[in-house]
Amino acid sequence: MAEYYNYIKALHLIFVITWFAGLFYIPRLFIYQIEAYVKPSPEKEILGDQLKIMAKRLWYIITWPSAVLAVLFAVLLLLIIPGWLTQGWMHIKLVFVFILILYHLKTHQIFKQLQNDQVKYSSKFMRIWNEVTTIILFSVVFLVILKDSLNWVFGVIGIFLLAIALMLGIRLYKRIREKNS
Repeated sequence: MAEYYNYIKALHLIFVITWFAGLFYIPRLFIYQIEAYVKPSPEKEILGDQLKIMAKRLWYIITWPSAVLAVLFAVLLLLIIPGWLTQGWMHIKLVFVFILILYHLKTHQIFKQLQNDQVKYSSKFMRIWNEVTTIILFSVVFLVILKDSLNWVFGVIGIFLLAIALMLGIRLYKRIREKNS
């Protein structure tokens, strides 16, 4: 199976990219859905129905299949090179992947609620929720590229600084948006 390593790695990366694309976009659709619920009829129903269709297609046609295939190809890569499982950077990466899967499952729960017209979160919460994938993506990419050469103290500080910058960016965007309304 080693002769197929590069093909499997390429497929893994493609499906990781499409999985993240879905995870980046679905909270945006959630924000629009949540904001549509406060609009007057018939705009509320028209927007709500269209956004539900868009979310359903994105979630079931792109995001879920990409998640399953990314994990499947990752397992195949680990079967080809089992020595990775003895390396510290891989342990940390697998923790981030586990967090990503938990994030995906929670996002699925939110998706189901919104498909059933149950709004339990604010659009502000969803804007912050949307940034979780950014933090995971940065963490995993830097971890995989730098592996053991990464100084973990600076890495952890960097992730926290990224999170703070994202939160400040959300606040700034909100102020600009309110000012222009």
